Amino acid sequence: MTIERIIRIMAGFFVMLSLALGWQGSPVFVSEWFLAFTAFVGLNLFQSGFTGFCPPEMLLRKMGVKSGDGACCK
Repeated sequence: MTIERIIRIMAGFFVMLSLALGWQGSPVFVSEWFLAFTAFVGLNLFQSGFTGFCPPEMLLRKMGVKSGDGACCK
């Protein structure tokens, strides 16, 4: 797997998890404050699209994960 695919999977997982934990209709509801985490993930994706700064990418690169074609993060 490439860095770009891992980041997309992580972002999708965190959005779905935080929505499940923050939506009152969910069977695993904990608190509405988990929706703030959803907003944080969205904000991070938004800013990385403009700036190219992606903290998970830096961490994955240090762990030796190979980069793909650069379609997601540079």
